[in-house]
Amino acid sequence: MAFHPYLYFGGNCAEAFTRYQGIFGGELTMLTGDALLMASDSYDDGFDGMRGMCVHWVSNDVAEAQRVFGELMVGGDITAEGEEFWTPFYASGTDRFGTPWQISVETPDHA
Repeated sequence: MAFHPYLYFGGNCAEAFTRYQGIFGGELTMLTGDALLMASDSYDDGFDGMRGMCVHWVSNDVAEAQRVFGELMVGGDITAEGEEFWTPFYASGTDRFGTPWQISVETPDHA
């Protein structure tokens, strides 16, 4: 069994996924490796942004995690960034499309 997050956007889904594709590579459906991130524009006229969730992406390389986070946060809001006891790099923030992100690094000595 697998979880496949499905994000709703307020009219800018194609723009967001085009940007994500440029950052992560892969198809516009965001299939990267064995992970799938799906999305569409909201059908609800009262859409008020994403709440109560985030997309957590894990890398095994600090430089790659920093690159991805830096690109995601262009025009966004950073809430945390640095080393934690459980990872050499952890960062969180909300990108310019309203998607909340957490980025971390998993290494053998921090697994």
